Amino acid sequence: MSVPTELIQRLGNVKKVTVLTGAGVSAESGVPTFRDAQTGLWAKYSPEELATPRAFRRNPRLVWEWYEWRRKLVADAQPNAAHFALAEMENIFAQFQLITQNVDGLHQRAGSRNVIELHGNIARTKCFEEGRVVSTWKETGDVPPKCPACGGPLRPDVVWFEEAVPEEKIALANEFSTSCDVFFSIGTSAMVYPAASLPLEALESGATLVEINPQSTPLSKKANFVLSGAAGLIVPELVNCLGD
Repeated sequence: MSVPTELIQRLGNVKKVTVLTGAGVSAESGVPTFRDAQTGLWAKYSPEELATPRAFRRNPRLVWEWYEWRRKLVADAQPNAAHFALAEMENIFAQFQLITQNVDGLHQRAGSRNVIELHGNIARTKCFEEGRVVSTWKETGDVPPKCPACGGPLRPDVVWFEEAVPEEKIALANEFSTSCDVFFSIGTSAMVYPAASLPLEALESGATLVEINPQSTPLSKKANFVLSGAAGLIVPELVNCLGD
């Protein structure tokens, strides 16, 4: 679909843009959504059985190995046209903030610099007991490996079920959502909180709300502009229009 002229004109007169991205953007790079990833050896498990602190305490090896498998899926994926176009958008506006629910790091690999990762990053590892991020550890054959500082088990640095998004991240995301001129919600179901509250807060604060998604969501009836389709097609077209 073509980008509405009114939206392009509006974007030409604003300084502050905030973008929220969800699993739909990563899916276009072949990264399976959380539930779609349950294939092969992992098909008999539900994500809730593997992505909770309780599951990790019960069977840390199982959870670690599942995430090692997921890390390989992510490592094999490449940023798509939407990721690269969003990185270009960062250079167009005086203030541009990207907020993502994705944990794959594809935005950074495409060149985005100002990224708030609400749910963490699957490539990072932290101590389960003390929460400190750990970049190296001694290979002892333990699965999961041990924290070099306290000896506790290591885990992926992602937000699990039954865990809260870090307060400092959601506070920063709220700040950029309530102070922007235009807010984009791209490839997200608008049903996972607290991220789902961000576009509504932007709207209430007077921002123009734009949704880009192949399917309608609870946000669709409230958005000022709804661009129905794949982010990998629409976002590059949007950036091309802004450059004309």
